[in-house]
Amino acid sequence: MKRSELLMPAGNLDKLKVAVLYGADAIYMGTPDMSLRTKAEFTLEQVVEGIAFAHAHGKRVYLTLNLFSHNKDVPKLAEYAETIREISPDGLIIADPGVFQFMKEAVPHIPLHISTQSNVCSWLTVKFWEQQGAELCVMAREVSFPELTEIRDKCPDIKLEAFIHGAMCMTYSGRYLLSNFMAERGANQGNCANSCRWHYKVHVRLKDGKTHELAITDENKDLFEFLLEEDQRPGELMPIEEDERGSYILNSKDMCMMPVLDDYLRIGVDSLKVEGRNKSLYYVALVARTYRAAIDAWYADPESWDPKPYMDELRNVANRGYTMAFHHGRLSNYSHNYEDTQAIGEWEFAGIITEVREDAFILQVKNRIIAGDVLEFLPPDATAETVLLRIYEFEDADKGTITEKVSGGPQTRVRIPFSLFDQEALESLKDRIQPMTIVRKETPLLQKQWDRIRLDKTGMRIEMEGRVDAEAVDRLYARQRAKLIESREAGQKDVKFKTARLGIEGCCGRGCNGCMIFWNDPEFEKARDLMAKKKQGEMLERDARKMDMEEDA
Repeated sequence: MKRSELLMPAGNLDKLKVAVLYGADAIYMGTPDMSLRTKAEFTLEQVVEGIAFAHAHGKRVYLTLNLFSHNKDVPKLAEYAETIREISPDGLIIADPGVFQFMKEAVPHIPLHISTQSNVCSWLTVKFWEQQGAELCVMAREVSFPELTEIRDKCPDIKLEAFIHGAMCMTYSGRYLLSNFMAERGANQGNCANSCRWHYKVHVRLKDGKTHELAITDENKDLFEFLLEEDQRPGELMPIEEDERGSYILNSKDMCMMPVLDDYLRIGVDSLKVEGRNKSLYYVALVARTYRAAIDAWYADPESWDPKPYMDELRNVANRGYTMAFHHGRLSNYSHNYEDTQAIGEWEFAGIITEVREDAFILQVKNRIIAGDVLEFLPPDATAETVLLRIYEFEDADKGTITEKVSGGPQTRVRIPFSLFDQEALESLKDRIQPMTIVRKETPLLQKQWDRIRLDKTGMRIEMEGRVDAEAVDRLYARQRAKLIESREAGQKDVKFKTARLGIEGCCGRGCNGCMIFWNDPEFEKARDLMAKKKQGEMLERDARKMDMEEDA
Protein backbone atom coordinates (compact mmCIF):
# COMPACT_ATOMS: atom_id res chain seq x y z
CA MET A 1 0.00 0.00 0.00
CA LYS A 2 1.23 3.49 -0.87
CA ARG A 3 1.76 5.38 2.39
CA SER A 4 0.58 8.94 3.00
CA GLU A 5 3.34 11.39 3.88
CA LEU A 6 3.25 13.57 7.00
CA LEU A 7 4.03 17.13 5.90
CA MET A 8 5.15 19.57 8.62
CA PRO A 9 5.83 23.33 8.53
CA ALA A 10 9.15 24.98 9.31
CA GLY A 11 9.46 28.69 10.09
CA ASN A 12 13.20 28.51 10.71
CA LEU A 13 16.11 26.08 10.54
CA ASP A 14 15.70 24.71 14.08
CA LYS A 15 12.02 23.95 13.43
CA LEU A 16 12.95 22.14 10.22
CA LYS A 17 15.44 19.97 12.09
CA VAL A 18 12.97 19.23 14.89
CA ALA A 19 10.25 18.33 12.38
CA VAL A 20 12.61 15.94 10.61
CA LEU A 21 13.78 14.31 13.85
CA TYR A 22 10.25 13.99 15.26
CA GLY A 23 8.80 12.07 12.35
CA ALA A 24 7.88 14.29 9.40
CA ASP A 25 8.23 12.70 5.97
CA ALA A 26 8.44 16.10 4.31
CA ILE A 27 8.81 19.76 5.26
CA TYR A 28 7.48 22.91 3.64
CA MET A 29 9.18 26.24 4.16
CA GLY A 30 9.62 29.63 2.56
CA THR A 31 11.71 32.76 2.60
CA PRO A 32 10.09 36.17 3.24
CA ASP A 33 10.63 37.44 -0.29
CA MET A 34 9.38 34.33 -2.13
CA SER A 35 6.28 33.27 -0.21
CA LEU A 36 3.37 34.18 2.08
CA ARG A 37 5.83 34.00 4.97
CA THR A 38 7.03 37.48 5.91
CA LYS A 39 7.92 36.14 9.38
CA ALA A 40 10.02 33.28 8.02
CA GLU A 41 13.52 33.31 9.47
CA PHE A 42 15.35 31.47 6.70
CA THR A 43 18.35 32.94 4.93
CA LEU A 44 19.39 31.37 1.63
CA GLU A 45 22.31 29.67 3.38
CA GLN A 46 19.94 28.20 5.97
CA VAL A 47 17.58 26.96 3.26
CA VAL A 48 20.51 25.13 1.65
CA GLU A 49 21.55 23.70 5.04
CA GLY A 50 17.97 22.69 5.84
CA ILE A 51 17.49 20.84 2.56
CA ALA A 52 20.82 19.04 3.04
CA PHE A 53 19.81 18.05 6.60
CA ALA A 54 16.43 16.73 5.44
CA HIS A 55 17.91 14.80 2.52
CA ALA A 56 20.54 13.26 4.82
CA HIS A 57 17.64 11.86 6.88
CA GLY A 58 15.73 10.65 3.82
CA LYS A 59 13.12 13.44 3.97
CA ARG A 60 11.75 15.81 1.33
CA VAL A 61 11.56 19.62 1.33
CA TYR A 62 9.03 21.73 -0.56
CA LEU A 63 9.69 25.42 -1.08
CA THR A 64 6.75 27.84 -1.02
CA LEU A 65 6.53 30.35 -3.85
CA ASN A 66 2.86 31.08 -3.24
CA LEU A 67 2.78 34.86 -3.24
CA PHE A 68 0.16 36.54 -5.40
CA SER A 69 2.33 38.43 -7.84
CA HIS A 70 1.87 42.12 -8.50
CA ASN A 71 3.61 43.84 -11.40
CA LYS A 72 6.53 44.79 -9.14
CA ASP A 73 7.12 41.10 -8.35
CA VAL A 74 7.44 39.88 -11.94
CA PRO A 75 11.04 41.11 -12.55
CA LYS A 76 12.16 39.10 -9.49
CA LEU A 77 10.93 35.76 -10.82
CA ALA A 78 14.05 35.10 -12.91
CA GLU A 79 16.20 35.65 -9.82
CA TYR A 80 13.96 33.29 -7.82
CA ALA A 81 14.29 30.66 -10.54
CA GLU A 82 18.08 30.88 -10.33
CA THR A 83 17.90 30.45 -6.55
CA ILE A 84 15.63 27.42 -6.97
CA ARG A 85 18.08 25.80 -9.38
CA GLU A 86 20.83 26.33 -6.81
CA ILE A 87 19.04 24.89 -3.77
CA SER A 88 17.12 22.15 -5.64
CA PRO A 89 14.04 21.55 -3.45
CA ASP A 90 11.83 18.49 -3.95
CA GLY A 91 8.92 20.64 -5.08
CA LEU A 92 7.57 24.18 -5.42
CA ILE A 93 4.25 25.24 -3.89
CA ILE A 94 2.65 27.85 -6.17
CA ALA A 95 -0.67 29.72 -6.11
CA ASP A 96 -0.45 32.21 -8.98
CA PRO A 97 -1.09 30.75 -12.50
CA GLY A 98 1.37 33.21 -14.02
CA VAL A 99 4.10 32.20 -11.58
CA PHE A 100 3.24 28.54 -12.27
CA GLN A 101 3.78 28.99 -16.02
CA PHE A 102 7.00 30.95 -15.48
CA MET A 103 8.52 28.29 -13.21
CA LYS A 104 7.29 25.45 -15.40
CA GLU A 105 9.46 26.87 -18.17
CA ALA A 106 12.35 28.12 -16.00
CA VAL A 107 12.87 25.05 -13.78
CA PRO A 108 11.19 22.18 -15.64
CA HIS A 109 12.93 19.52 -13.51
CA ILE A 110 11.29 20.72 -10.24
CA PRO A 111 7.82 19.25 -9.44
CA LEU A 112 5.13 21.92 -9.08
CA HIS A 113 2.47 21.78 -6.36
CA ILE A 114 -0.71 23.88 -6.42
CA SER A 115 -1.18 25.83 -3.18
CA THR A 116 -4.35 25.89 -1.10
CA GLN A 117 -4.46 29.60 -1.98
CA SER A 118 -5.55 28.55 -5.47
CA ASN A 119 -8.98 27.51 -4.12
CA VAL A 120 -8.95 23.95 -5.46
CA CYS A 121 -12.38 22.63 -4.45
CA SER A 122 -13.45 20.23 -7.23
CA TRP A 123 -12.21 17.35 -9.36
CA LEU A 124 -12.64 19.59 -12.41
CA THR A 125 -10.06 22.04 -11.07
CA VAL A 126 -7.72 19.21 -10.12
CA LYS A 127 -8.00 17.84 -13.68
CA PHE A 128 -7.18 21.29 -15.05
CA TRP A 129 -3.98 21.58 -13.01
CA GLU A 130 -3.02 18.02 -13.86
CA GLN A 131 -3.26 18.90 -17.56
CA GLN A 132 -1.07 21.96 -16.95
CA GLY A 133 1.67 19.75 -15.53
CA ALA A 134 1.15 19.99 -11.77
CA GLU A 135 2.30 16.97 -9.75
CA LEU A 136 0.14 17.69 -6.68
CA CYS A 137 -2.88 19.78 -5.67
CA VAL A 138 -3.46 21.01 -2.14
CA MET A 139 -7.17 20.84 -1.39
CA ALA A 140 -8.94 23.89 0.04
CA ARG A 141 -9.84 23.51 3.72
CA GLU A 142 -13.54 23.88 2.88
CA VAL A 143 -13.56 20.66 0.81
CA SER A 144 -15.63 18.05 2.66
CA PHE A 145 -14.54 14.44 3.01
CA PRO A 146 -17.25 13.15 0.61
CA GLU A 147 -16.00 15.68 -1.96
CA LEU A 148 -12.40 14.64 -1.33
CA THR A 149 -13.33 10.99 -1.83
CA GLU A 150 -14.93 11.79 -5.18
CA ILE A 151 -11.90 13.84 -6.24
CA ARG A 152 -9.62 10.93 -5.33
CA ASP A 153 -11.76 8.55 -7.43
CA LYS A 154 -11.91 10.84 -10.46
CA CYS A 155 -8.27 11.96 -10.30
CA PRO A 156 -6.18 8.86 -9.57
CA ASP A 157 -3.07 10.02 -11.44
CA ILE A 158 -2.25 13.22 -9.56
CA LYS A 159 -1.17 13.54 -5.95
CA LEU A 160 -3.61 15.10 -3.48
CA GLU A 161 -2.76 16.95 -0.29
CA ALA A 162 -5.16 17.82 2.54
CA PHE A 163 -4.81 19.82 5.73
CA ILE A 164 -5.29 17.72 8.85
CA HIS A 165 -4.21 20.03 11.67
CA GLY A 166 -3.72 23.69 12.54
CA ALA A 167 -5.31 27.12 12.50
CA MET A 168 -8.06 27.90 10.02
CA CYS A 169 -8.50 31.18 8.18
CA MET A 170 -12.08 32.41 8.16
CA THR A 171 -12.07 33.20 4.45
CA TYR A 172 -12.31 31.31 1.20
CA SER A 173 -9.11 29.22 1.09
CA GLY A 174 -7.21 31.97 2.84
CA ARG A 175 -8.00 34.65 0.23
CA TYR A 176 -8.20 37.21 2.99
CA LEU A 177 -8.94 40.96 2.91
CA LEU A 178 -10.11 41.69 6.47
CA SER A 179 -6.52 42.23 7.63
CA ASN A 180 -5.93 44.73 4.81
CA PHE A 181 -9.08 46.63 5.81
CA MET A 182 -8.61 46.57 9.59
CA ALA A 183 -4.82 46.86 9.94
CA GLU A 184 -3.43 47.73 6.49
CA ARG A 185 -1.47 44.47 6.57
CA GLY A 186 -1.73 42.33 3.46
CA ALA A 187 -2.61 38.75 4.38
CA ASN A 188 -2.18 37.66 0.77
CA GLN A 189 1.39 38.93 0.90
CA GLY A 190 2.10 36.98 4.10
CA ASN A 191 1.53 39.69 6.72
CA CYS A 192 -1.84 38.82 8.24
CA ALA A 193 -2.89 40.65 11.42
CA ASN A 194 -5.36 37.89 12.40
CA SER A 195 -8.18 40.43 12.53
CA CYS A 196 -10.77 37.64 12.59
CA ARG A 197 -9.57 36.74 16.09
CA TRP A 198 -9.98 40.20 17.60
CA HIS A 199 -12.80 40.77 20.07
CA TYR A 200 -16.05 42.07 18.58
CA LYS A 201 -19.49 42.95 19.91
CA VAL A 202 -22.56 42.22 17.81
CA HIS A 203 -25.15 44.99 17.48
CA VAL A 204 -28.53 44.95 15.77
CA ARG A 205 -30.01 47.83 13.84
CA LEU A 206 -33.76 48.26 13.61
CA LYS A 207 -35.40 49.33 10.39
CA ASP A 208 -35.72 52.87 11.79
CA GLY A 209 -31.91 53.10 11.86
CA LYS A 210 -31.51 52.87 15.65
CA THR A 211 -29.16 50.35 17.26
CA HIS A 212 -30.14 48.40 20.36
CA GLU A 213 -29.05 45.58 22.61
CA LEU A 214 -31.76 42.94 22.91
CA ALA A 215 -32.25 39.19 22.98
CA ILE A 216 -32.36 37.53 19.56
CA THR A 217 -34.80 34.64 19.17
CA ASP A 218 -35.98 32.45 16.31
CA GLU A 219 -39.11 34.59 16.17
CA ASN A 220 -37.41 37.98 15.77
CA LYS A 221 -34.02 37.20 14.19
CA ASP A 222 -35.14 38.12 10.65
CA LEU A 223 -36.26 41.61 11.69
CA PHE A 224 -32.80 43.04 12.23
CA GLU A 225 -29.58 44.01 10.52
CA PHE A 226 -26.48 42.67 12.30
CA LEU A 227 -23.32 44.74 12.77
CA LEU A 228 -19.88 44.20 14.33
CA GLU A 229 -18.02 46.62 16.59
CA GLU A 230 -14.31 45.91 17.13
CA ASP A 231 -12.87 46.77 20.56
CA GLN A 232 -10.48 49.45 19.29
CA ARG A 233 -13.07 51.07 16.98
CA PRO A 234 -15.95 52.10 19.26
CA GLY A 235 -18.93 53.39 17.33
CA GLU A 236 -17.69 52.01 14.00
CA LEU A 237 -20.37 49.46 13.07
CA MET A 238 -19.64 47.02 10.23
CA PRO A 239 -22.47 45.04 8.61
CA ILE A 240 -22.10 41.26 8.50
CA GLU A 241 -23.93 39.06 6.05
CA GLU A 242 -25.17 35.52 6.51
CA ASP A 243 -26.10 32.80 4.03
CA GLU A 244 -28.01 29.57 4.54
CA ARG A 245 -24.95 28.05 6.25
CA GLY A 246 -24.62 30.86 8.76
CA SER A 247 -21.95 33.50 9.32
CA TYR A 248 -18.49 32.24 10.24
CA ILE A 249 -16.38 35.40 10.38
CA LEU A 250 -15.23 35.13 13.97
CA ASN A 251 -12.49 33.03 15.58
CA SER A 252 -12.65 29.46 14.43
CA LYS A 253 -11.22 26.73 16.59
CA ASP A 254 -8.18 24.90 15.25
CA MET A 255 -8.62 22.10 12.74
CA CYS A 256 -7.85 18.61 14.03
CA MET A 257 -8.62 15.59 11.87
CA MET A 258 -7.13 13.04 14.25
CA PRO A 259 -10.58 11.53 15.05
CA VAL A 260 -11.07 10.76 11.34
CA LEU A 261 -7.44 10.34 10.28
CA ASP A 262 -8.17 6.75 9.29
CA ASP A 263 -10.61 8.02 6.63
CA TYR A 264 -7.83 10.01 4.94
CA LEU A 265 -5.37 7.13 5.13
CA ARG A 266 -7.92 4.67 3.78
CA ILE A 267 -8.66 6.60 0.57
CA GLY A 268 -4.98 7.27 -0.06
CA VAL A 269 -4.51 11.02 0.38
CA ASP A 270 -0.88 11.41 -0.67
CA SER A 271 0.14 14.18 1.72
CA LEU A 272 -1.28 15.07 5.14
CA LYS A 273 -0.45 18.68 5.91
CA VAL A 274 -0.04 20.43 9.26
CA GLU A 275 -0.32 24.22 9.54
CA GLY A 276 1.90 26.22 11.89
CA ARG A 277 5.07 27.75 10.47
CA ASN A 278 5.04 30.42 13.23
CA LYS A 279 4.35 27.99 16.08
CA SER A 280 6.94 26.94 18.68
CA LEU A 281 9.47 24.14 18.54
CA TYR A 282 7.30 22.33 21.09
CA TYR A 283 4.28 22.53 18.76
CA VAL A 284 6.29 21.17 15.83
CA ALA A 285 7.75 18.32 17.90
CA LEU A 286 4.58 17.23 19.68
CA VAL A 287 2.29 17.42 16.64
CA ALA A 288 4.79 15.60 14.40
CA ARG A 289 5.46 12.94 17.05
CA THR A 290 1.76 12.35 17.69
CA TYR A 291 0.69 12.11 14.05
CA ARG A 292 3.72 9.95 13.28
CA ALA A 293 2.67 7.48 15.96
CA ALA A 294 -0.98 7.57 14.85
CA ILE A 295 -0.19 7.03 11.16
CA ASP A 296 2.22 4.18 11.84
CA ALA A 297 -0.26 2.54 14.22
CA TRP A 298 -3.01 2.64 11.57
CA TYR A 299 -0.80 1.04 8.91
CA ALA A 300 0.26 -1.63 11.41
CA ASP A 301 -3.29 -2.53 12.50
CA PRO A 302 -6.11 -0.50 10.89
CA GLU A 303 -8.90 -2.58 12.40
CA SER A 304 -8.07 -1.80 16.02
CA TRP A 305 -6.83 1.77 15.49
CA ASP A 306 -8.18 4.20 18.11
CA PRO A 307 -7.70 8.00 17.91
CA LYS A 308 -8.30 8.66 21.62
CA PRO A 309 -4.73 8.44 22.98
CA TYR A 310 -3.49 10.67 20.17
CA MET A 311 -6.25 13.22 20.78
CA ASP A 312 -5.33 13.28 24.47
CA GLU A 313 -1.74 14.06 23.52
CA LEU A 314 -2.66 16.83 21.05
CA ARG A 315 -4.49 18.65 23.84
CA ASN A 316 -1.13 19.10 25.55
CA VAL A 317 -0.05 21.75 23.06
CA ALA A 318 -1.60 25.23 23.00
CA ASN A 319 -4.73 25.36 20.83
CA ARG A 320 -7.94 27.34 20.43
CA GLY A 321 -10.01 24.21 20.88
CA TYR A 322 -10.29 21.59 18.16
CA THR A 323 -12.85 21.06 15.43
CA MET A 324 -13.14 18.70 12.46
CA ALA A 325 -14.05 21.78 10.43
CA PHE A 326 -15.67 20.99 7.06
CA HIS A 327 -15.12 17.23 7.23
CA HIS A 328 -18.86 16.60 7.23
CA GLY A 329 -19.59 19.41 4.77
CA ARG A 330 -20.26 22.39 7.02
CA LEU A 331 -19.17 23.97 10.26
CA SER A 332 -21.29 23.56 13.36
CA ASN A 333 -21.93 25.90 16.27
CA TYR A 334 -19.25 23.94 18.14
CA SER A 335 -16.55 24.93 15.63
CA HIS A 336 -16.04 28.40 17.09
CA ASN A 337 -14.86 30.03 20.28
CA TYR A 338 -17.10 33.03 20.73
CA GLU A 339 -15.91 33.93 24.24
CA ASP A 340 -12.16 33.41 24.05
CA THR A 341 -9.48 33.62 21.36
CA GLN A 342 -6.48 32.46 23.39
CA ALA A 343 -4.52 29.34 22.48
CA ILE A 344 -4.04 27.28 25.65
CA GLY A 345 -2.83 23.78 26.52
CA GLU A 346 -2.36 21.69 29.64
CA TRP A 347 1.41 21.46 29.07
CA GLU A 348 3.91 24.01 27.76
CA PHE A 349 7.40 24.24 26.33
CA ALA A 350 9.99 23.97 29.13
CA GLY A 351 13.12 23.81 27.02
CA ILE A 352 15.25 21.97 24.50
CA ILE A 353 18.32 19.80 25.00
CA THR A 354 21.17 21.58 23.24
CA GLU A 355 24.08 19.40 24.35
CA VAL A 356 24.79 15.98 25.85
CA ARG A 357 27.96 16.02 27.98
CA GLU A 358 29.77 13.10 29.58
CA ASP A 359 27.72 13.35 32.77
CA ALA A 360 24.76 15.63 32.05
CA PHE A 361 22.20 17.05 29.66
CA ILE A 362 22.27 20.78 28.93
CA LEU A 363 18.79 22.30 28.75
CA GLN A 364 18.11 25.67 27.14
CA VAL A 365 15.18 27.01 29.17
CA LYS A 366 12.18 28.38 27.25
CA ASN A 367 9.68 29.01 30.08
CA ARG A 368 9.76 29.60 33.83
CA ILE A 369 10.52 26.43 35.83
CA ILE A 370 10.39 26.28 39.63
CA ALA A 371 11.59 23.77 42.23
CA GLY A 372 9.23 20.80 42.38
CA ASP A 373 8.14 20.98 38.74
CA VAL A 374 7.98 17.73 36.79
CA LEU A 375 9.76 17.84 33.44
CA GLU A 376 8.78 15.42 30.69
CA PHE A 377 11.38 14.61 28.04
CA LEU A 378 9.86 13.74 24.65
CA PRO A 379 12.22 11.50 22.65
CA PRO A 380 12.09 12.10 18.88
CA ASP A 381 11.34 8.41 18.34
CA ALA A 382 7.54 8.22 18.55
CA THR A 383 7.76 4.63 19.84
CA ALA A 384 10.09 5.49 22.73
CA GLU A 385 8.77 6.08 26.24
CA THR A 386 8.88 9.64 27.53
CA VAL A 387 11.03 10.34 30.61
CA LEU A 388 9.70 12.13 33.70
CA LEU A 389 11.93 13.99 36.14
CA ARG A 390 10.91 15.99 39.21
CA ILE A 391 13.54 18.68 39.63
CA TYR A 392 14.29 20.62 42.83
CA GLU A 393 17.18 22.91 41.90
CA PHE A 394 18.81 24.38 38.82
CA GLU A 395 22.53 24.51 38.13
CA ASP A 396 23.70 27.14 35.67
CA ALA A 397 25.46 25.24 32.88
CA ASP A 398 28.20 27.87 32.55
CA LYS A 399 28.62 29.42 36.02
CA GLY A 400 27.71 26.48 38.23
CA THR A 401 25.46 28.60 40.47
CA ILE A 402 22.40 26.95 42.04
CA THR A 403 18.90 28.49 42.10
CA GLU A 404 15.38 27.30 42.93
CA LYS A 405 13.80 28.75 39.78
CA VAL A 406 14.78 29.78 36.27
CA SER A 407 13.13 31.86 33.56
CA GLY A 408 13.25 31.30 29.84
CA GLY A 409 15.80 33.09 27.71
CA PRO A 410 18.45 32.49 25.04
CA GLN A 411 21.23 32.64 27.66
CA THR A 412 19.49 30.48 30.28
CA ARG A 413 21.06 27.03 30.20
CA VAL A 414 20.92 24.56 33.07
CA ARG A 415 22.86 21.37 33.71
CA ILE A 416 20.78 18.25 34.43
CA PRO A 417 23.10 15.49 35.75
CA PHE A 418 22.51 11.91 34.66
CA SER A 419 22.56 10.99 38.36
CA LEU A 420 19.10 12.54 38.79
CA PHE A 421 17.63 9.86 36.52
CA ASP A 422 17.93 7.19 39.18
CA GLN A 423 15.33 4.88 37.60
CA GLU A 424 16.79 4.88 34.09
CA ALA A 425 19.41 2.71 32.41
CA LEU A 426 22.06 5.25 31.45
CA GLU A 427 22.81 3.97 27.94
CA SER A 428 19.10 3.73 27.11
CA LEU A 429 18.56 7.23 28.49
CA LYS A 430 21.37 8.73 26.39
CA ASP A 431 20.13 6.85 23.35
CA ARG A 432 16.60 8.28 23.70
CA ILE A 433 17.50 11.84 24.67
CA GLN A 434 19.69 13.43 22.02
CA PRO A 435 20.40 17.08 21.19
CA MET A 436 17.19 18.83 20.04
CA THR A 437 15.02 16.70 22.35
CA ILE A 438 12.04 18.76 23.51
CA VAL A 439 11.15 19.03 27.22
CA ARG A 440 7.78 20.17 28.57
CA LYS A 441 6.10 20.95 31.89
CA GLU A 442 2.58 21.52 33.16
CA THR A 443 1.02 24.90 32.36
CA PRO A 444 -0.24 27.02 35.28
CA LEU A 445 -3.73 28.11 34.22
CA LEU A 446 -6.48 30.41 35.48
CA GLN A 447 -9.89 28.96 36.32
CA LYS A 448 -11.35 30.54 33.18
CA GLN A 449 -8.72 28.70 31.13
CA TRP A 450 -9.61 25.36 32.73
CA ASP A 451 -13.26 26.12 31.96
CA ARG A 452 -12.30 26.85 28.34
CA ILE A 453 -10.45 23.54 28.07
CA ARG A 454 -13.46 21.69 29.49
CA LEU A 455 -15.78 23.41 27.01
CA ASP A 456 -13.41 22.64 24.11
CA LYS A 457 -13.31 18.95 25.02
CA THR A 458 -17.10 18.77 25.16
CA GLY A 459 -17.47 20.49 21.78
CA MET A 460 -14.99 18.13 20.13
CA ARG A 461 -16.64 15.10 21.71
CA ILE A 462 -19.99 16.21 20.31
CA GLU A 463 -18.47 16.56 16.83
CA MET A 464 -16.76 13.16 17.08
CA GLU A 465 -19.96 11.42 18.16
CA GLY A 466 -22.16 13.28 15.67
CA ARG A 467 -24.61 14.28 18.39
CA VAL A 468 -25.07 17.91 17.44
CA ASP A 469 -28.88 17.73 17.80
CA ALA A 470 -29.05 15.91 21.13
CA GLU A 471 -30.81 18.19 23.60
CA ALA A 472 -28.98 16.84 26.65
CA VAL A 473 -25.61 17.45 25.01
CA ASP A 474 -26.65 20.93 23.94
CA ARG A 475 -27.67 21.72 27.52
CA LEU A 476 -24.32 20.44 28.85
CA TYR A 477 -22.44 22.59 26.35
CA ALA A 478 -24.59 25.61 27.24
CA ARG A 479 -23.89 25.13 30.97
CA GLN A 480 -20.15 24.87 30.41
CA ARG A 481 -20.22 27.91 28.15
CA ALA A 482 -22.08 29.88 30.84
CA LYS A 483 -19.47 28.77 33.40
CA LEU A 484 -16.69 30.02 31.11
CA ILE A 485 -18.39 33.41 30.77
CA GLU A 486 -18.85 33.59 34.55
CA SER A 487 -15.23 32.75 35.35
CA ARG A 488 -13.96 35.11 32.65
CA GLU A 489 -15.97 38.01 34.05
CA ALA A 490 -14.87 37.19 37.61
CA GLY A 491 -11.32 38.12 36.59
CA GLN A 492 -9.39 35.64 38.75
CA LYS A 493 -5.68 36.23 39.11
CA ASP A 494 -4.60 33.01 40.84
CA VAL A 495 -3.34 30.24 38.59
CA LYS A 496 -3.45 26.56 39.40
CA PHE A 497 -1.90 23.42 37.98
CA LYS A 498 -3.75 20.31 36.91
CA THR A 499 -1.92 18.44 39.66
CA ALA A 500 -0.87 19.77 43.05
CA ARG A 501 2.71 20.94 43.52
CA LEU A 502 3.34 19.69 47.07
CA GLY A 503 2.65 16.69 49.28
CA ILE A 504 1.07 13.38 48.32
CA GLU A 505 -1.43 15.05 45.99
CA GLY A 506 1.48 16.55 44.09
CA CYS A 507 2.74 13.11 43.04
CA CYS A 508 1.45 11.28 39.97
CA GLY A 509 2.20 7.95 41.66
CA ARG A 510 4.00 6.46 38.66
CA GLY A 511 7.59 6.65 39.86
CA CYS A 512 9.19 9.70 38.27
CA ASN A 513 12.95 10.04 38.44
CA GLY A 514 14.00 12.12 41.42
CA CYS A 515 10.52 12.33 43.00
CA MET A 516 11.17 12.43 46.75
CA ILE A 517 7.45 12.03 47.46
CA PHE A 518 7.12 8.74 45.59
CA TRP A 519 10.39 7.26 46.80
CA ASN A 520 10.05 8.21 50.48
CA ASP A 521 6.42 8.61 51.53
CA PRO A 522 4.80 5.54 53.21
CA GLU A 523 1.72 6.11 51.03
CA PHE A 524 3.66 4.75 48.06
CA GLU A 525 5.20 1.68 49.69
CA LYS A 526 3.17 -0.75 47.57
CA ALA A 527 3.90 1.31 44.47
CA ARG A 528 7.63 1.04 45.15
CA ASP A 529 7.25 -2.75 45.41
CA LEU A 530 5.58 -2.75 41.99
CA MET A 531 8.34 -0.57 40.57
CA ALA A 532 10.96 -3.02 41.84
CA LYS A 533 9.50 -5.63 39.48
CA LYS A 534 9.74 -3.30 36.48
CA LYS A 535 12.63 -3.21 34.06
CA GLN A 536 14.97 -0.29 34.49
CA GLY A 537 13.51 2.78 32.80
CA GLU A 538 9.90 1.52 32.96
CA MET A 539 7.29 3.39 34.97
CA LEU A 540 3.92 2.43 36.37
CA GLU A 541 1.16 3.03 33.85
CA ARG A 542 -0.94 5.00 36.35
CA ASP A 543 -1.13 6.13 39.97
CA ALA A 544 -0.58 3.06 42.20
CA ARG A 545 -2.90 4.51 44.87
CA LYS A 546 -5.81 4.29 42.43
CA MET A 547 -4.97 0.63 41.86
CA ASP A 548 -5.30 0.09 45.63
CA MET A 549 -8.70 1.78 45.69
CA GLU A 550 -9.94 -0.39 42.84
CA GLU A 551 -8.75 -3.55 44.63
CA ASP A 552 -10.47 -2.47 47.88
CA ALA A 553 -13.71 -1.82 45.99
